[in-house]
Amino acid sequence: MKMLMFDFRDSEKEFFNTNDLKDFEITFINEPLNETTVINENTLNDTDIISVFTTSNLTKEVLSKFKNLRIVSTRSSAFEHIDLDYCTNHNIAVFNIEQYGRSSVAEYSTALILALIRNLLPAYYDMKEHTINHKNYEGRVLSSYTIGIIGCGAIGSAVAKIAHFFGMKVLIHSYMKNPELTGSCEFVSLDELLEKSDIITLHLPYNGENYHMISTEQFDKMKDGVYIVNTARGELLDIKALYDNLVKGKVLGAALDVLECEFISTYKGEMAAVMEETAQHCVETALITQKLFSMKNVIITPHIGYNTKESIDYILSETFNLIRDYIKGVNTNRVC
Repeated sequence: MKMLMFDFRDSEKEFFNTNDLKDFEITFINEPLNETTVINENTLNDTDIISVFTTSNLTKEVLSKFKNLRIVSTRSSAFEHIDLDYCTNHNIAVFNIEQYGRSSVAEYSTALILALIRNLLPAYYDMKEHTINHKNYEGRVLSSYTIGIIGCGAIGSAVAKIAHFFGMKVLIHSYMKNPELTGSCEFVSLDELLEKSDIITLHLPYNGENYHMISTEQFDKMKDGVYIVNTARGELLDIKALYDNLVKGKVLGAALDVLECEFISTYKGEMAAVMEETAQHCVETALITQKLFSMKNVIITPHIGYNTKESIDYILSETFNLIRDYIKGVNTNRVC
């Protein structure tokens, strides 16, 4: 089967060097797939499968160019970057990958927290510029903080265990309660978590109903000097409200590994080329993101929390297993 794999990264090459995938004819493309992508007509007609990451944007206009597309596989748990209505109406199967990156994302979230509270980046950049001022880098030990974890699935539970090991007081808001955490964590309402936490970290899936669940109203309930970490989904956090609260000092620091409208926020071409075809709220989000890049108390990384060899191998292995299962008539992890 002929397959186009977009968003292909150097970190994924080893998997293809060590695994036999002779039943697939794969073309690897480093760039994401969106409405500006140029593909020749023969390829558009011959492609059976598309594999993408969240930085691609599979609109109706993009998908309709592929005349014989059978399968779309996203190498992520999120699938909002894919027009599911179009896929359903044209009998295109869509698959996602779940339950990956538990340890990888939990460890990365902890690393971001440490980088924030120990002022790691300001110290690094000042060191490079030879403008050292030690009092600007004074931090706190983790055990002096209360951490609020929103979402208690596999990743949230792993973060809770790490935080407890460091001696932090751990508050959790979640629709489910992990019995493994009984005695080491306290399950509370969202309002109580917002009011009592020194650090708030997000670890829940985006389902459409929780869009901007952390916005102006929620920031107003938080402590002064709170830290915000998001390694879950960009849509959960109102980035304008975050920026406003960083400017006025309510939020002392933020670390974001995910962004709303990632396909435009991380776009490296001429912005004008995609502005006209992009939803206005995504344009505004991208502009605010550019402002955040100039703030020394903000860390933004390109969705790499999961990015370990173990997670990547699992994601790629599952991608091809799901496609093979579908061809055999099994619909595991089929979104639509």
